[in-house]
Amino acid sequence: MFYEQITEWQQRLSDSSWESFNGIDVERVLARETLHPQDLAVLLSPAAITYLEPMAKKAQSLTIRHFGRTIGLFTPLYLANFCSNSCLYCSFHAGNEIVRCKLTIEQVIKEGEAISSTGLQHLLLLTGESRSQSGPSYMGECVRALRPMFASLGLEVYPLSTEEYRHLFEEGIDSVTLFQETYDETTYALVHPAGPKRDYHYRLGAPERACSAGISSVNIGALLGLSDWRRDAFYSALHAGYLQRNFPGVEVAISVPRLRPYAGSFNSSAAPVTDEALVQIILAYRLFLPRAGITLSTRESPQMRENLLPLGITRMSAGALTSVGGYSETDNVGSAQFEIADERSVPEVVQMIRAKGYLPTFCDWVDMRAGKDALNSFK
Repeated sequence: MFYEQITEWQQRLSDSSWESFNGIDVERVLARETLHPQDLAVLLSPAAITYLEPMAKKAQSLTIRHFGRTIGLFTPLYLANFCSNSCLYCSFHAGNEIVRCKLTIEQVIKEGEAISSTGLQHLLLLTGESRSQSGPSYMGECVRALRPMFASLGLEVYPLSTEEYRHLFEEGIDSVTLFQETYDETTYALVHPAGPKRDYHYRLGAPERACSAGISSVNIGALLGLSDWRRDAFYSALHAGYLQRNFPGVEVAISVPRLRPYAGSFNSSAAPVTDEALVQIILAYRLFLPRAGITLSTRESPQMRENLLPLGITRMSAGALTSVGGYSETDNVGSAQFEIADERSVPEVVQMIRAKGYLPTFCDWVDMRAGKDALNSFK
């Protein structure tokens, strides 16, 4: 289990460890091709801040080598925002007085049609964490309704059992996104005071269960800003590497979400993640995980997304909404989970990517489970 590695490195990385590295250590790491966890710690340390430029050059080279100059595009579709948890940093907090709603299958189809009309072929389905309102059976109905419209369907919901992941895989889910939020158990308990999400260990094991169930792609990460960003970035990358080694047939990706404004009053000023820190995190991820995808969402501003794109990013969301509904002309729109920072349309994001010298990709995955004609459907 990955938790054993967390425990091991908690004992090895004290608060003073980050300060113990120096420029010689960073130069040594940059000269190596294959990196180890200790090297990752060096790249995330204060000593690496003055080496961001050489780190960026190597990161860009590695990304082009493994992924070319392509940026995969996707968008999220929120199916419901009912939630049983009391996460202090989220608008969907069960105690918040927000507009709650859940899309009917007819509305799901309308939303899917509106998104598909933009050319996007990769869709990420999200719900609040409520089994009574958004159970696996409801998710399965939504997947069946949307499957004919998209090349790939992903899921970002509460942790499921292996059997539930297998069921949704059979219904047509290709990928699972699930953030541990923070790998610090003390902070995790603090920001999740009530609800099923309070179970740190069950959430931590979810990516492994998804991989075991046959899911083709898994995307993990921490919500940067909840706790010490160096530690959360370190364990996120360590987790991704663990999944790559144990499930070599699964495409493993890592996201870099920072806290955004939401309906609530939680303030994590003790763990600020500056723009410079975010750059350092992305570069460290790429150098440590040269074959892992790195996803950047609309949580970041247009200018920030443009600047980060060449540093190792392989996937970006476009034309995104974090509310329930809103893509189509429907009056069933629930409150958003958080405020997005990049409100540009799909064509505008496409134009930006091309201007940066990269190729926006609408479809890089085809579900061959649909039959021999599946490939022709998305040409």
